[in-house]
Amino acid sequence: MAGPSLPRRTLLAAPLLAAGRAAQAAERLQFDDLYGDWTVTGLRFSDRTKALAGRSVSMAGFMAPPLKAEADFFVLTRDPLSMCPFCSSDAEWPPDVVVAYLRREAQPTAPNEVIEVTGTLELGSWTDPATGFVSQARLRDAGFRRT
Repeated sequence: MAGPSLPRRTLLAAPLLAAGRAAQAAERLQFDDLYGDWTVTGLRFSDRTKALAGRSVSMAGFMAPPLKAEADFFVLTRDPLSMCPFCSSDAEWPPDVVVAYLRREAQPTAPNEVIEVTGTLELGSWTDPATGFVSQARLRDAGFRRT
C-alpha cells in the first residue's frame, strides 16, 4: 500500500525552497559596503554594515598570510597580500580588513586565491587576549570555502 502522495508542484518546488532558505541564512557583504564615511576620527561603518551586526554574513576576499601554518583565525582582505600583515607597519596596513575567527583550525590558502567566508558579523574595537591583535570588524564562528 502506497503512502500519501505529494502534488507534483510540491516535489518540484522543494529544492528551490531549500536553496532559498540557505541563501537567506547569510547576507552578502562586500568590502565596498563596510564603511560609509571617512571622518577626522577615522572610518565609520556604513548603515548597512551596522544593520548586519550580529547576523550571519558572507564575504569574498583573500586570506592574508597567517602567523602560523594552522590557525583558528586569519585576516580577510580585499586585495591579496604576499606578506604577513602583522609584520608590516600601520602605514601599510589596509583599512578594509575583517578578522575571521574559525570554528576550527584550518590550513592557509594561497595568497592570491579567492575565498568566501561566512560567519557572524561583530563590530567595534576588540583586542584578542591571546595575540593582542586589535580589530574593528570580525566574523565569529566562521568557515570558508575556495571559490
